[in-house]
Amino acid sequence: MDIITIETKALGDRSYVIIDSESGAAAVIDPQRDIDRIESVLSETGARVTHVFETHIHNDYVTGGLELARRNGAVYVLSAEDDVAYASERTGACDGDEFQVGNFVVRAVRTPGHTPHHLSYVLIDDGEPIAAFTGGSMLYGTVGRTDLIDAESTESLTREQFRSVRRLASDLPGNVGVHPTHGFGSFCSSAASSGATRSTIAEERANNAALATDEDSFVATLLNGLTAYPRYYAFMGAINRGGPAPVDLTPPEPVDPTEIRRRIHAGEWVVDLRSRTAFADGHLVGTVNIEVGDSFATYLGWTIRWGTPVTLVGDSAAEVEEAQRQMVRIGIDRPAGRAEGGLDVWAAGGVVRSYRSASFADLAKERASRDIVVLDVRRDDEWADGRILGAVHIPLDEVERRMADIPDGEVWVHCASGYRAAIAASLMDRSGRGIVAINDEWSAAAKSGLQITSCD
Repeated sequence: MDIITIETKALGDRSYVIIDSESGAAAVIDPQRDIDRIESVLSETGARVTHVFETHIHNDYVTGGLELARRNGAVYVLSAEDDVAYASERTGACDGDEFQVGNFVVRAVRTPGHTPHHLSYVLIDDGEPIAAFTGGSMLYGTVGRTDLIDAESTESLTREQFRSVRRLASDLPGNVGVHPTHGFGSFCSSAASSGATRSTIAEERANNAALATDEDSFVATLLNGLTAYPRYYAFMGAINRGGPAPVDLTPPEPVDPTEIRRRIHAGEWVVDLRSRTAFADGHLVGTVNIEVGDSFATYLGWTIRWGTPVTLVGDSAAEVEEAQRQMVRIGIDRPAGRAEGGLDVWAAGGVVRSYRSASFADLAKERASRDIVVLDVRRDDEWADGRILGAVHIPLDEVERRMADIPDGEVWVHCASGYRAAIAASLMDRSGRGIVAINDEWSAAAKSGLQITSCD
């Protein structure tokens, strides 16, 4: 038997393909929207997927499970308690239900908490449990967050999460492998995971936060530690319950420079995928800079007004392709267009300008001799942990609608690494503000001599 992990580092999630090498039958757990990656595994191994299992209705990405099951004639398994528009196509699973996949068995275990009807799946071989696919329940050293449904349900779900993780730890042997979907940088995690790349029930018994204290203490700690999560999460559950449309990764239509300028003028987003330093050195006025990379979809979805058309521009077709793939995972099905070949191509005939990139040391030096507006675009919890004395705080996702709250004058904008600061800087530049983008690590702020304060 092989368990193949497919990582989606951009969202901090994992999908799994379990293959019975003797029969060639395969089960897939929590597939992402771009199912071509899973189908490549199936093609390379010669396996055939007979079952697709969802641990829960996902809030951080659009599932590829329904389409994968349809395309392969597989059984699509989801909690019987979840209300979905495609009920006739899913097999509803209840606690203790078992599914034969080749020579192994997959048993559903009810583990509510991350969502009300969450299931974990235990892989059983020759009558013995060997692996648990825990979704957003038991993560490495922690648990999935419990506040994604609504505020009124959060405490009760947190208590259920505590009991669910304890149930897994109590009912399963110590040598059972633990395979969560979330916890590898996902905002679906209630706290930073342990950083482990693998774990077992025995290791979780020793290290998991839900197993280290009593229920009331666990609930208080988890609720006090919950931080902001991407606002596009609000749309994922509804898409997944309604049944996502088939994925389409064919290239979007090319657009010329004149059309790009028209779209900018119309208030659409033209997203420049180049590095933040390249953008600062020169960019078409009105474009928004979100550097393509592991954080692209998270911060595009977090910042943009949902439904705004997005045109992608970059140096290469590969940049546009990667951005498009990440977008479909969060339900932005089709870019409005694309342009490649670099700034000289898509900015032809338009106004190109630049702004300064700087370090925290630069800020400290200049602040010593003159007043400077400093804008911190980190999350509320990051701001509370420590901030530059006198800085203005507006989280990234609020910057566009709160431009009037930013004091007049040149603004030096920073985050924790420079990535979010670059997005905010491009939004402010688009509105005509004079800005300096701090492209530096937060740890350098105190070392540079800047005065750091906190809520403590």
